[in-house]
Amino acid sequence: MSIPIPSRQLFIDGEWREPVNRKRIPIINPATEETIGDIPAATAEDVNIAVEAARKAIFRNGGKDWASATGAHRAKYLRAIAAKITERKPELAKLEAVDCGKPLEEAAWDIDDVAGCFEYYADIAEGLDSKQKTPVTLPMETFKCHVLKEPIGVLGLITPWNYPMLMATWKVAPALAAGCTAILKPSELASVTCLELADVCREVGLPPGVLNVLTGFGPEAGAPLASHPHVDKIAFTGSSATGSKIMTAAAQLVKPVTLELGGKSPIVVFEDVDLDKAAEWTLFGCFWTNGQICSATSRLLVHVSKVEIVLKFSLSVLAVSVQINPYFSLMHLYLAASAVFYESIAAAFLEKLVKWCEKIKISDPLEEGCRIGPVVSGGQYEKVMKFISTAKGKVPQSCMAVQDLSYGLGAAVLSQDLDRCERMTKAFQVGIVWVNCSQPCFSQAPWGGRKRSGFGRELGECPDLEHASSFLRFDCIFSSVSSVEREKKFLKWKDLCTLRCQKLVLRCFHSVTGSVKTHAEEGISKEHSE
Repeated sequence: MSIPIPSRQLFIDGEWREPVNRKRIPIINPATEETIGDIPAATAEDVNIAVEAARKAIFRNGGKDWASATGAHRAKYLRAIAAKITERKPELAKLEAVDCGKPLEEAAWDIDDVAGCFEYYADIAEGLDSKQKTPVTLPMETFKCHVLKEPIGVLGLITPWNYPMLMATWKVAPALAAGCTAILKPSELASVTCLELADVCREVGLPPGVLNVLTGFGPEAGAPLASHPHVDKIAFTGSSATGSKIMTAAAQLVKPVTLELGGKSPIVVFEDVDLDKAAEWTLFGCFWTNGQICSATSRLLVHVSKVEIVLKFSLSVLAVSVQINPYFSLMHLYLAASAVFYESIAAAFLEKLVKWCEKIKISDPLEEGCRIGPVVSGGQYEKVMKFISTAKGKVPQSCMAVQDLSYGLGAAVLSQDLDRCERMTKAFQVGIVWVNCSQPCFSQAPWGGRKRSGFGRELGECPDLEHASSFLRFDCIFSSVSSVEREKKFLKWKDLCTLRCQKLVLRCFHSVTGSVKTHAEEGISKEHSE
């Protein structure tokens, strides 16, 4: 199965424009490592043109066309964008899959979330109308005061490669709802669907200059955008190193920034949990989206009486890792997941298991039934391995280990004792806490981190764009609610990784030992064939 990649230019002032230097960047299919197309490579000259277009859009017709228009007026465009994305979902999902390597079914869910996010911020935009000129009570009757909520102005939005269209939407949708104009600079590793988002905006008639999309490399396009004197704010999702550079550039102009820089999120497993559920959530929290997720709960702290979960987790890591990337050192990944168990599992068994796993070929994201596709690039693998080598053998203990972490995006706690969960929630110094679950995320709830994971919040009612108090933190707590009426889609979403891993681990075991199928394996096959 294949899909042609549209040949696009930069999207500036409502039109497709060739880059000033006329250079382009090849698009690499991460499943095959073949070149399947190319994208335009913007430079500082293109950034200048886009910023000028965005600034004109702010002030066009005295601001009445966009910035000073009613929220209801802007909401019509947001809903039109959502409808068009839903209409083009099959095409957009395939483009996302071949561009960033995620399985087609997962990419399709991302596109659903994109449309849902635009719909949500259409409602928010309409709600802004009733909140204008909010009166403020003063101690003197001789004066009157009210609060006027206005758009910040021109925004620079820089997004990552793991959720290309969705991460762009997290920034674009609230920016447009607030009446801002924007220049979107997606990752050069996965830009295809962001250019298609520009095409959607063109189709629905979004006023020229309101959204501009510049593809290109960070130093050539992202850096000039971050330091541009006529960009009023930068919102960035990516690495800590790049975030630090963006913050430095913005500081020269005293420009506000929102930074979401990922982290190394912990998941704490107490002794009163159901072992199978704990193993499932632990695996899912770490390896959803192939582990390429900023909030992955990849730092496992487990009660000594539940060390069996570490074994289950480690074997699952071995099975999953070969599906992620054929270049992965399985032994290294195993050691990073659990140094504790290295001594207790026979080295000979591991060597045979690794050798067997080398025969597993990487999956094409568009292949039917694909659950885990490839990573975006070998470069990302090299970055990950640097951190894995330093993590080997370190087994943090007690709640202090959680508080001592440099990062603070997310954390999870698994326990049937809800009072203990609440105490852990308060102990975590993070922006998002999951109780008896890991990774649920919704447009309606704020998202963002603390410490080296960045600052500012996205999603929810977007306090950053609405000028909410600078002296309050907005932390978000998710709890798993046990119910027979759980949404089927969410259950399927959570089970995708674990089912695949269960089968792979069993196949690994039978290949090494030469044993026949167990009743458990037959049960898995029967259950999921119905």
